[in-house]
Amino acid sequence: MSITETTSSTARPASLTRAVWWVMFGVAALAIFARILPEPRSIDDSFITFRYSRNLVEGSGFVYNPGNHTLGTTTPLYTLLMAGIGLITGRGDYPWFALVTNALLDAVTAALLARLIYRITGRLSLGAILGILWAVNPMSVTFAIGGMETSLGILWAVAAMTAYFERRENWMAVFAALAILTRIDTILWVGLVFAHQVLTRWRETRTTPTPLLRRLPWQSWCIFAAILFPWYIFSWSYFGTLISRSLSAKRVAYQVGDLHAAIRFMQHIATPFFEHRTLGVPGVMAGIVLYPALAGVGTFFAIKRQPRLLPFLIYPWLYITAFCVMNPLIFRWYLAPTLPTYFMAILLGVWALADTITTEIKHPAALARGISGVGIIFILLSLNAWDLHPDHGPDRPAPDMAWHKIELNYRDMGNQLREKYHVTEKTLVAAGDIGAVGYYSRARILDTVGLVTPEISKYYPFDKNLLVSGGNYAVPPAIILDYQPDYIVLMEDFVRNGLARTPEFERLYAQIEFIATDYYGSGMILYQRRDLMQSRETSP
Repeated sequence: MSITETTSSTARPASLTRAVWWVMFGVAALAIFARILPEPRSIDDSFITFRYSRNLVEGSGFVYNPGNHTLGTTTPLYTLLMAGIGLITGRGDYPWFALVTNALLDAVTAALLARLIYRITGRLSLGAILGILWAVNPMSVTFAIGGMETSLGILWAVAAMTAYFERRENWMAVFAALAILTRIDTILWVGLVFAHQVLTRWRETRTTPTPLLRRLPWQSWCIFAAILFPWYIFSWSYFGTLISRSLSAKRVAYQVGDLHAAIRFMQHIATPFFEHRTLGVPGVMAGIVLYPALAGVGTFFAIKRQPRLLPFLIYPWLYITAFCVMNPLIFRWYLAPTLPTYFMAILLGVWALADTITTEIKHPAALARGISGVGIIFILLSLNAWDLHPDHGPDRPAPDMAWHKIELNYRDMGNQLREKYHVTEKTLVAAGDIGAVGYYSRARILDTVGLVTPEISKYYPFDKNLLVSGGNYAVPPAIILDYQPDYIVLMEDFVRNGLARTPEFERLYAQIEFIATDYYGSGMILYQRRDLMQSRETSP
């Protein structure tokens, strides 16, 4: 059946067969294997969540620094999930908790994607390709093994899309509420699907006399609200806020160019399968035209057959637009939520064009071969972005982008603070990246960015002259001089044009440890307040 034959009415979804279930099982197993293989390579922000979870389990409450009720994690649901696992197991290996959990979550996502695109197209090969692409995609794997909540947030989106497509709107509402509790930026797709739900319900009931209440999806709304309200009541009473303070902190602490977000997302949509690793600049230049065009064709084709897919297929573009307008510093995990539906739209575009061409040339057997060939190319491009022997961390295959040298060095600094300098939960340690340092040292953290210490916001925005060339962050010297923490852990770039040139800082602090690096300046520096050094030297 060609694309032109399906544009006049909604097509009936293909029914599931035993072969489909086997494909779903296969891509799920592959997703688990692709995440267990590299072992944990935790990202610094994940350690913030782990510390909140550990404090919950150990009885300190939902806090980062004991006694300070600040919501500094952007993912309360994932925090509670990690805490629950820690409580049940009686162990504290949160990086492994996150990896195994994320592997299972991504396995379900891969299976649902395979199932959904098969039900749209009736093509088992497309289901296998989409499931495999998500299973081995370097970005998907990186944030799963990195301990981030990305896998959970994406699962809720795909589960909601599946439920809405299958007219299980109450379940869609459940997944939508859980998504917002996982990451607040999921409100973009949640808003789209609820708006589409209202318009669809209104249109379906316009031809017959219907009471107003029945023309609105109020049951879904009630379920959605019932799940969210308990958390927001707790959050307001416990933290005094409804959303994480880290969002506003990052907004003012990092300084980026006017088109920073737009450039990052242009690169992202041009290389969904990491074409730049194989094809270099030509691959990027071709991708910036090819993939949005395919996604546009696929979206047009899909919504003609299944209109309920519309809010999800346009979501990546709303997401990109919103971030480009706000223009925050784009962390790598901000890019991942767009991928599942972008992959689906691209593959639907490939199918639509291949279907039209093979119909015109009256060679239907070529359709399956053409789709499979393109899918294999996408998979091979993605696999080429893996390293068989990474130059740091476990010597096991992992995505090249799963770079975590800085986290390993922060871990070493955190362990030194605890084991060599004997810091305690009362010792004040300042840091620009608080995740691994705070998790391993267990010290009281003065967060110079302000994720968990919102009072720091008064020091921002800072003088741009503090930045090194190409940098986006520097520590305002006044923070350190005003709070005078016991220890400071910072990258050399963060202090080069500010603290390092401040006479009062040199009088108060001395460098006691240094780890040479080839990123963020010449190295990672540990400072100690000089009066503490003197007391250590004179103590028996």
